[in-house]
Amino acid sequence: MKKIITAVFVCISVFVFAQKGNVKGFIYDKANGEPIPYATARLETTDFGAATDEQGFFNIPNVPVGSYKINLSYIGYETLIQDIEIGKGKTVNLKISLGVKSTELKDVEISAEKQRKVTETRVSVISISPMEMRKMPTVGGEADIAQYLQVLPGVISTGDQGGQVVIRGGTPIQTKFLLDGITVYNPFHSIGLFSTYETDIIKNVDVYTGGFPAQYGGRISAVVDVTTRDGNKKKVSGKITASPFMAHALLEIPVIKFKEDKNTSASLILNGKFSYLDQSSKVLYPYVGKEGLPYSFYDVYGKFSVTAGKGIKLNLSGFNFTDKANYAAASYKWNTFGVGMNFYVTPANSNLSLNTHVSYSQYKITLAETDGLTRSSLVGGFDIGMDFAYYIKSGEVKYGLDVEGTRTNFDFTNPFKQRVVQDQNTTDLSVYFMVHKYVKKFVVEAGGRFQYYGKIGGISPEPRFSMKYNATDYLRFKVAAGMYSQNLISSKSDRDVVNLFTGFLTGPDETAQDATGKKYDKIRNMQRSVHAIFGVELDLPKNITVNIEPYYKYFWHLFNLNRYKQFNEESNYLVEKGDAFGLDVMFNWKYKGVYLYATYSLAYSHRNDGAQTYAPHFDRRHNVNLIAAYTFGKKSDWEISARWNMGSGFPFTQTQGFYEANNLSNGITSNYTQTNASNVGIIYDAKLNAGRLPYYHRLDMGIKKIFNIKDKLKIEINLSVSNVYNRKNIFYFDRVHYTRVNQLPVIPSLAVSFAF
Repeated sequence: MKKIITAVFVCISVFVFAQKGNVKGFIYDKANGEPIPYATARLETTDFGAATDEQGFFNIPNVPVGSYKINLSYIGYETLIQDIEIGKGKTVNLKISLGVKSTELKDVEISAEKQRKVTETRVSVISISPMEMRKMPTVGGEADIAQYLQVLPGVISTGDQGGQVVIRGGTPIQTKFLLDGITVYNPFHSIGLFSTYETDIIKNVDVYTGGFPAQYGGRISAVVDVTTRDGNKKKVSGKITASPFMAHALLEIPVIKFKEDKNTSASLILNGKFSYLDQSSKVLYPYVGKEGLPYSFYDVYGKFSVTAGKGIKLNLSGFNFTDKANYAAASYKWNTFGVGMNFYVTPANSNLSLNTHVSYSQYKITLAETDGLTRSSLVGGFDIGMDFAYYIKSGEVKYGLDVEGTRTNFDFTNPFKQRVVQDQNTTDLSVYFMVHKYVKKFVVEAGGRFQYYGKIGGISPEPRFSMKYNATDYLRFKVAAGMYSQNLISSKSDRDVVNLFTGFLTGPDETAQDATGKKYDKIRNMQRSVHAIFGVELDLPKNITVNIEPYYKYFWHLFNLNRYKQFNEESNYLVEKGDAFGLDVMFNWKYKGVYLYATYSLAYSHRNDGAQTYAPHFDRRHNVNLIAAYTFGKKSDWEISARWNMGSGFPFTQTQGFYEANNLSNGITSNYTQTNASNVGIIYDAKLNAGRLPYYHRLDMGIKKIFNIKDKLKIEINLSVSNVYNRKNIFYFDRVHYTRVNQLPVIPSLAVSFAF
């Protein structure tokens, strides 16, 4: 009987499926062949529809047989309506190119974001486009994600020089940075104003400040996922820029030109930039000091993209980034490189898509101090994975697996002259699944991740959940929660507000302890956290949007280097707990030529090492960012902009006194009574980070003019001034010499770019 019922059920399922078909395809920009993400494809007079992903791909499954008109649109582009015929068990494959409406270009980004708000949960995630980044006054003449990240709610930068980005209480090591799926271990240059990401090649940036979905793993606080453009597939194009800070060149080559009646196209992007600030500052900004600004870097990036058939795409990308800083007390250098491949396939008669990714990246840093101490760190490894997406009506199912191999090599000496050395290799495995479904007014995303850490033999089950309720067309409520883990540890000290040395270690394979000496089993040697987030989205007339998100993160297992270690038999690692909670508010208004943006963050961060509870060095209570931009002129070729940032003071450990650091290398026979110490030692307050630095605030302003010459050449002149009223924000304090060193003073710059 059971067999008969099963057979009947199968027959009914096959019959029902046979009465339906699928519609899928790619939507491209007619001008350059670039995929258009978040465009809409819908069947008129029905509730069947879908949005394109970052590859420009859409899939509308299980459509009843019949004749339809498909509407393909994206605000800022011409709408295309096409007749299609759905056959039994058949799939209609489309390749569509949309042309730009020049009169509506300003509204392109507004449309994309509105579409995603209704159909995606969008909890604690902010999508950034290059157009938005360019609305902010630039420092050094070029827009950069390092500058724009600092204005996002929940994001804090610890300084203009040597600063680090902290996202909702998570240290930089607890945020995963990706470039086309490749891990970038340190994407920020030492001056703190520029990243390794180049704005002109960015397609989109997703910043997950918490509660991120199951496809992301290996970090316990946040994710910054950057995807780049494929490049111009219609014609050779490029850009050359020069400023007092650096020079930049971009070249885009259509290897196989994009044609609407052809299925194969290919493009190549080459990008490079290098800074000469260490030399130019001595001439242009002599007031910053005799040695100028001691920073220099160069970045090189390349990407080759091929589209074949109606559902095959291959991307090959690689980068090499180098940074140097030479101070009187120390010299510092790091290099990172990486290569990666993404192979994207959408079978012609299937609701399934597959993305196979393979990458390798490495980061190496050295810091040599004048006292003879040298620190070094290396981290690198491979990442191989497969991601599947199965499309269902009003949603999709995603699942995948990943294998990651990592090597760390670390050599560090602490203030007690105790050396910490680690050279480890580990292989980690993970699988994930998630279901995204849009039903009436509800959007639900539920799933989980299982992470296995080979070195310590530990498994971390990590459930993830997010939901949105579209109460009205203008009011939405959302919630998210999840568990997270990671195996990487930073060498940063909580005593340093600014620390240029970013070392990496893997989870210890030894017994760790807290400050009281309590031991922890090896199996627990992974860092873990739990996130809980609630949010409200409000859309007001005239394109005004407001987003409010209270959040809580509990870091219930953390590792730091043991700053209390004085003897070799003591553990190298210190176990801590902590939390971060607060409220983020964001206001955004885009109307005609006006752009207003404001954020406020109220945040609290704590750490407990077993002996005391303290505020980590990045604990900033209040943070405000205001941006205003206005585009004007008959051809909208002028723009003025301003940005003001204010933040309350960071905590620091106070000084109790000083002592002569005598050489006692001969033990009790050392003749300390008749020798003079070459160095002065510092006695720190027993209470960690009990003091607070002054408030930070800074005003930047800019104006730019665009000249379009016969649609073949665009010249842009960008004049900007950083720290307009010359606020003396503290960089660090030399305790021994009792000298205060400030952040950047007034820095004017003029950049000129030529785009063709």
